[in-house]
Amino acid sequence: MEEVVPEREERWDDEVTNDEQRWDDEDSERPPAGPVAEDDPSSSQAAGDVPSSTPPADERIDVDPEARVSSEVGPTAPVAEASAGPSAAATVAEVAEPASEGPERFMPRDLLAPSRHEVVVERVEEETPVKHADVIAFANQKGGVAKTTTTLNLAVAFAESGYKVLCIDLDPQGNLTMSQGIDPDKVEKSLYDVLVNDMPISEIIVEREIDIAVASIDLAGAEIAMSTKIGRERSLEKALKEVSGYYDFVCIDTPPSLGLLTINALTAANKVIVPVQCEYLSMRGLVQLQNTLKMIQENLNPDVKIEGILPTMLDARTVHAKEAVEILEENFGDLVFKSRIRKAIKFAEAPVKGASVLKYDSGSSAANYYRELAKEVLANNESAQ
Repeated sequence: MEEVVPEREERWDDEVTNDEQRWDDEDSERPPAGPVAEDDPSSSQAAGDVPSSTPPADERIDVDPEARVSSEVGPTAPVAEASAGPSAAATVAEVAEPASEGPERFMPRDLLAPSRHEVVVERVEEETPVKHADVIAFANQKGGVAKTTTTLNLAVAFAESGYKVLCIDLDPQGNLTMSQGIDPDKVEKSLYDVLVNDMPISEIIVEREIDIAVASIDLAGAEIAMSTKIGRERSLEKALKEVSGYYDFVCIDTPPSLGLLTINALTAANKVIVPVQCEYLSMRGLVQLQNTLKMIQENLNPDVKIEGILPTMLDARTVHAKEAVEILEENFGDLVFKSRIRKAIKFAEAPVKGASVLKYDSGSSAANYYRELAKEVLANNESAQ
């Protein structure tokens, strides 16, 4: 045992001696110690190394990944003293500005998208004004007040003045369609397909005295078929977007009720004309229509308004008719049109021929009633603008 121990000590001494000799031989080529964070200061002192304050540029060792990225991007400023530690060296490498010589290279921050703190200025293009048709709904839940007659003849009067007009027959009875010589029972595609199956409205438009979107008896089941449809109140409004820029006026004939079809018409329209027969029962419907229109304004279409109340089927020979007009004017004032649609047999004869009264008997007083109404509506439009 005594002999073995000295031999091991001598061998360890020999190894240490050899190591020291090897480091002494390579001392001239050994890289100077820099501010390396991973190295233990005690090991450097044990080896007899003295840390250098500024390592040569060609042999500088990267301190951390961030400093390595900075060195790859471009030359950096001299690193601070070693006593400042690794964090100071990394900070200096990040803040260092690239040299002015040589082509500029992308910095890592240049490759990132703008943050929420940066203001992105977008180029705003001027919007081209888009033409929109004046959509007029003719509504009154009371039947037999000349809604269909007024819709057709006022539309034809607009067309005579040079305007492009589309009529929409939203009444399942199809009276407006028949008034233009079209049999609703033989129609293959109708407004039912537009409202329920989202068919383009241009596919059901037929050209007659004016363009007309035809109806069929299928419309009677449209409200039930649309009951589960999301946004069912706006079905007609969405359909009209396809053709709204082509026409000047869109006239909608509504059924004698305040159901889903009439609500679709009021939601799509920006104006409502209320034909009122000069009788007591017909005028009572105005109150219910006003309540419905108020709900439409609050929930669906805030822009819709009553364009005017039109006294129809006026028989000037009776006192009752005169009193009815006076009641309208007392309660609604300027909303009552100055024009009056008086009773005339021509209104009953024209649909038999599949024509408007303006075409059936252009020079009759019945035709002139609606020409005067058209002038009044157009004048109101110009004053509103």
